[in-house]
Order: sequence, then C-alpha cells, then structure tokens
Amino acid sequence: MVSIRVFEPALCCNTGVCGEDVDQALVDFSADLDFFKQQGVDIARHNLANDPAVFVQNPMVTNFLTAAGSEGLPLVLVDDVTVLTGRYPTRDMLARYAGLATAEPKTLTLATATSQGCCGGSSSSCC
Repeated sequence: MVSIRVFEPALCCNTGVCGEDVDQALVDFSADLDFFKQQGVDIARHNLANDPAVFVQNPMVTNFLTAAGSEGLPLVLVDDVTVLTGRYPTRDMLARYAGLATAEPKTLTLATATSQGCCGGSSSSCC
C-alpha cells in the first residue's frame, strides 16, 4: 500500500476549515481525506503550525521548504516522491495516487422529461 502525505502551510486550525472565511479547497480536501481513510488508504496531512516536527524530520520536506519556502505548500508526497506542489489534490488525483480504480461510486442521474414529452416532441414513437 502506498503512503500519501500532505504537508500544508500554517493554518488557523488542524484542518483549516474554521473561522469566517473558509477556503472551499480545504473543505473539499478534508472531505476527500475522510473518504480515503474510510477506504483504508494510508493518507495523512500535516499542518506547519501544529505539526512542525514532522516537517523537520522529513529531509524531502525540509529541502522543499529551503528551496520554495512555505509559499510552495501544500506539498504532496506519495511514498516520499513529490507528486504535487502549490495546490491541493482533487479526489480523482488522490484515487490515482492510492491506486484505486475510481474515487467514488458512479451515481446515475435521470433526465427530466420536457413539456414536449420524453422524446423532445418527436412523433417517431421512440419512447
């Protein structure tokens, strides 16, 4: 199993989903993180303000911060290989990193019939 680690800039709280001006990317990422944990994926996030020791203990992260600074965060590592910097991964990206075939079950949507009928007004008896 792969190990996914996300190193984030200093946030106001562990998730960044707090305060009055919440960043939607953080809300989405927090939901995605929970989803993949429930799937058994080895995924974790580290906030520079709350978990600085983890940043210092990982030479790849230390080297990244030396070169790019905290402005380059977030940094995403998969098995200690940099796969993304400067933004949060999407759910589909995380699924690919984790080696999952799909990020979430496909849902079906039903098209609503128009006032002209299910065939859009066609008189061809297609329905």
